[in-house]
Amino acid sequence: MNYLPNIIFALILVAGIGFFVKNIQKIIRNIKLGKDIDRTDNKSERWKNMIKIALGQSKMVRRPLSGVMHIIVYLGFIIINIEVLEIIIDGLLGTHRVFQPIIGNALYGFLIATFEVLAILVLFAVTIFWLRRNIVRIKRFWNKEMNGWPKNDGNYILYFEMVLMSLFLIMNATDVHFQEAGIGNIISQFVTPLFSSFSSDELHVIEKGAWWIHIIGILIFLNYLYYSKHLHILLAFPNTFYANLKPKGQFNNLASVTKEVKLMMDPESDPYAAPPEGAEDEVPEKFGASDVADLHWVQLMNAYTCTECGRCTSACPANLTGKELSPRAIMMKTRDRLEEVGKNIDKNNGKFVDDGKQLLNDYITPEELWACTSCNACVEECPVNIDPLSIIIDMRRYLVMEESAAPQELNMMMTNIENNGAPWQYSQQDRLNWKDE
Repeated sequence: MNYLPNIIFALILVAGIGFFVKNIQKIIRNIKLGKDIDRTDNKSERWKNMIKIALGQSKMVRRPLSGVMHIIVYLGFIIINIEVLEIIIDGLLGTHRVFQPIIGNALYGFLIATFEVLAILVLFAVTIFWLRRNIVRIKRFWNKEMNGWPKNDGNYILYFEMVLMSLFLIMNATDVHFQEAGIGNIISQFVTPLFSSFSSDELHVIEKGAWWIHIIGILIFLNYLYYSKHLHILLAFPNTFYANLKPKGQFNNLASVTKEVKLMMDPESDPYAAPPEGAEDEVPEKFGASDVADLHWVQLMNAYTCTECGRCTSACPANLTGKELSPRAIMMKTRDRLEEVGKNIDKNNGKFVDDGKQLLNDYITPEELWACTSCNACVEECPVNIDPLSIIIDMRRYLVMEESAAPQELNMMMTNIENNGAPWQYSQQDRLNWKDE
């Protein structure tokens, strides 16, 4: 028996999965560069959110057409790839449709028929998606941040899915014994006549070629996820689980600010007291965030999870009125900077070497940050509970508390509150004059 094809298959499989695991480890490493935050409270609610939003696609169907099409692609692609298990076993052992004799013709035929129906539905859905992107040209897919790679990436994924589904149907259509058995070939039987001019030997070559390209294509797709917005296929589940459960609009108190305020208000504290041993070597905690390491790990996971669908930006009132802000761009720029930091670490033997750049100014401008109205529309719209607003708020905090770089109107308001106890510019003695009007 010739074991060479099995050995080649095993090597390709190990290489594909190994490269994927290596890249996933990089992502985990990069996410852990963020500050720690406890998101383990109320686990029952978190599991419910993950099942309802990530698995059940509950927020996707708020826009029915794209929502239903996405569910078809999502379920179809996952369910069809159950057959990958059979392909892997066949590839390693040199068998052919190993599950058929094990589970019987009836169940096997039902499963394959289901896969074929889903394959044709996926082909239909991704064709609709391609038309919406490239012919109808829906506005949210053509914002300025979607030029170049982001725009092409969306199309590449659609092409991948078209090719993989077509190969699956061709593989079944040219399998002579499978077609003669007539079990499960509910769609492929209509594809078979396209190959009627080929001999049995030629059909076998086409079948094996489709088989090899199909499994190699799946491994390429698996590793392509690392470079693509479609990483959300994996990260949507932890992202929805660890999402913020607090009411939208409720801001957190910075521990660093609370500490400073307590020191100022504690009458027992001695401002001239010597700091604890070793405390003089500590770097003071930054107020807010100016780079990715100042954000917490859930915010960094948000950046990797973003699917660039643009629902957040299409609902953003600032963006709709022509301002610079795009919540989607905030997440994309955060991910780009995080990737740059990760490559810096890889290049310098596991240590980050200052590159003179940061997220603020080099990627995200103050103009974008101050255009935000803090309305939470982006958070509400995101299909996987990403929170662009939390990043915007943390970077605003840095601008205000570290650089005193708030807009003039905001600085005037804060000065008036400090001096007059009110946002308006009049003395404290006149604060209650309005009641006499």
